[in-house]
Parts: sequence; C-alpha cells; structure tokens
Amino acid sequence: MFTIGKDPVVANKHEWLNATLFAVRDRLVERWLRSNRAQLSQETRQVYYLSMEFLIGRTLSNAMLSLGIYEDVQGALEAMGLNLEELIDEENDPGLGNGGLGRLAACFLDSLATLGLPGRGYGIRYDYGMFKQNIVNGSQKESPDYWLEYGNPWEFKRHNTRYKVRFGGRIQQEGKKTRWIETEEILGVAYDQIIPGYDTDATNTLRLWSAQAQ
Repeated sequence: MFTIGKDPVVANKHEWLNATLFAVRDRLVERWLRSNRAQLSQETRQVYYLSMEFLIGRTLSNAMLSLGIYEDVQGALEAMGLNLEELIDEENDPGLGNGGLGRLAACFLDSLATLGLPGRGYGIRYDYGMFKQNIVNGSQKESPDYWLEYGNPWEFKRHNTRYKVRFGGRIQQEGKKTRWIETEEILGVAYDQIIPGYDTDATNTLRLWSAQAQ
C-alpha cells in the first residue's frame, strides 16, 4: 500500500485494486525492460500495427495469467481477507474500442508477444468510451463514459515524446516555397502500455497518443 499511500486498515476496494495492479505491473516491467534491451542489442525488425481501436479489456486478470501468478496473488489476498474476483470487477474497462476491429487488434498484439515477435501497436488514447445508458422513468438517458476517472495505472506517460499536430489553416505560396499557415495546433503526447506474452518473457508495447492543449 506504500505506492498509493493508504493505510490498509482504511483502504477501500478500489484502493486495494490499485495496490494489486501496481504489484503485478512491477513484475511486468522487469520483463518489458529485458525485452526492450534484447531488441535494441540485436537490432531486430519489428511489426508495427496501426489501428483506430484496441479493445484490450480489463488487464489485471490477463497480466496475472501471463505471468503465471494468478493463484499466488489470489492466495495472498485471501490471507488478508480480500477476494480477487471482486477486485477484478472493480477495474474499469478501457474505452479504446467497441467492435471486432478493436478486438482483432488486441488479439494481434497478444499473439505477437506470445510468439516472441517484436512489435508495437499504435492508436489513439480516447478520453471517453461508448456512452453509459440509464433508464429513467422508462426512457433512455445517455451520459459520458469517462473511463479514465480513476486514471489508468497500466500506462506510462512519456512527457518528452510529444509532437505538434496541425489542423485547418491555409497554404501560402512564396515563389517555389509553400507554407502552411494559420493552423490550429494540438499536442500529441505518447502513453505506453505493456503487452505481455503468455508464459514467456517476451513483451511488446502499445503506444497510444493523447490530444492535449499546448
């Protein structure tokens, strides 16, 4: 509980979830760094998969199964009077896709890592998923699905990996030179997430880009 700065005696279910997530993530990072070093030292070719969606689903259970520590974590939590399945249900489902395209992209990344093939996924870090639906007085009421309400403990923000992205504007011709002027600009900031392979040290990276104001 040191990572989240909360006394276990007063921690709620979501705080226990985060403590478990960070403990599992630490073990994933060890494999991730080893994989990155190996790929850099061998100058291996990589597969790059671009998709508008990555329907990766809840990550905790998949990460524990890939690491082979599901039962160990379950036993440790039970010794403290906690239920692993209940904590898993607390995890937000990332709002990064909602159809076959997103599920296929996530499966490709899982398969690449499990087969030990170096690869990266690239996509968009959406702030909101599909809308939430509630029935009020017999009518549907929609509300935003802000899946990042509690943050995403699995991701690593790359503060120094950011690029200007321009929209609109107009083209100005100056002799043989062409200038793109009067544009609207945002920053594309990178967020990395580990994609573990099943029962292997091989891991890959999903890099998502977030749109932020300058």
